[in-house]
Amino acid sequence: MPRRSILKFLNNKFTAYGIAFIFLIISIIMGISIGTVSVPVLTIVKIIGAKLLGISISNIDPMNSSIVLNIRLPRVILSGLVGASLAIAGAAFQGLLRNPLADPYTLGVSSGASVGAVITLFFNLSIPFVGFFTLPLLSILFSFLTIFVVLTFARKIERSMRVETIILTGIIFSSFLGALISLMIALTGDELRQIIGWLLGSVSMRGWEYIKIILPFFIIGSAVLLFNAKELNAMSFGEERAHHLGVNVQKRKLLVLIAGSILTGAAVAVSGTIGFVGLVIPHLVRIVWGPDHKHLLPLSILIGSGFLILADLISRTIISPTELPIGVITALIGAPVFAAILLQRKRMERS
Repeated sequence: MPRRSILKFLNNKFTAYGIAFIFLIISIIMGISIGTVSVPVLTIVKIIGAKLLGISISNIDPMNSSIVLNIRLPRVILSGLVGASLAIAGAAFQGLLRNPLADPYTLGVSSGASVGAVITLFFNLSIPFVGFFTLPLLSILFSFLTIFVVLTFARKIERSMRVETIILTGIIFSSFLGALISLMIALTGDELRQIIGWLLGSVSMRGWEYIKIILPFFIIGSAVLLFNAKELNAMSFGEERAHHLGVNVQKRKLLVLIAGSILTGAAVAVSGTIGFVGLVIPHLVRIVWGPDHKHLLPLSILIGSGFLILADLISRTIISPTELPIGVITALIGAPVFAAILLQRKRMERS
């Protein structure tokens, strides 16, 4: 098949969503099936089907049923929700700031959410009438405060607020907040040392409770961003042009920042800091299927979800029975891609 025909086939939207859905389904099946104890795909279908229909099947091993329903299925769903949240937040930040290097990690939003989560866990904070939603709420609050401080500081440095200045400011604050967390761990002893593994990123042994924590925030944040997809398309050409097209730039910018902070804060609250998902996935989706946010955002959700499920699978099987933090896997993949993007942008500036 000629190269032009291949590109035309890939750029077809039905093909794009078909590939994304197939990738996600395969990732889910692999995530549930593969492990220390392998569970056949047909057995997985029977177990989940029996649970959904509320019937019992006598010829299914209770051990397999427990592994699927209590360990792997919630882990796969949670990693999928985290990956989807980070990917769509990254796609929105990149569109808003008109730069493929923008994502929750490089803007410092993830680090801010981590500080909120660590404070909540260490001091065992609980907001009245909120209960276990205290963790994501404080993570979201700190993530939004971080992006607000980053943008304010960038404006102080340069009134035009060039995107490069915003990203460099975000990286500075991310490093500072990371050092602050490390200082807290060093000063307080064993209590926070137990959180180090969580900070490196993990969805291990989280269970259905953590899915209940992230799900409402994922739905709200994603809905807000998808609703603003057309406005993100306009703002990706510049705020002045978007204003001429009738977009209330300040309002839409605030909505995107709040929604991105909600998604990032909730993801960090349940899984710790997982870098580069919001950077790599939207960038690759944009290369293959274009910059239209009406398709870029939902496709980022599907691909980001499948990607993190596979990253989690690698983290728990590559040196089994020991588990690597999932953040290590995403960093090993994301860092070279980040470097490649920087080199590509440098070449484009020279040419």
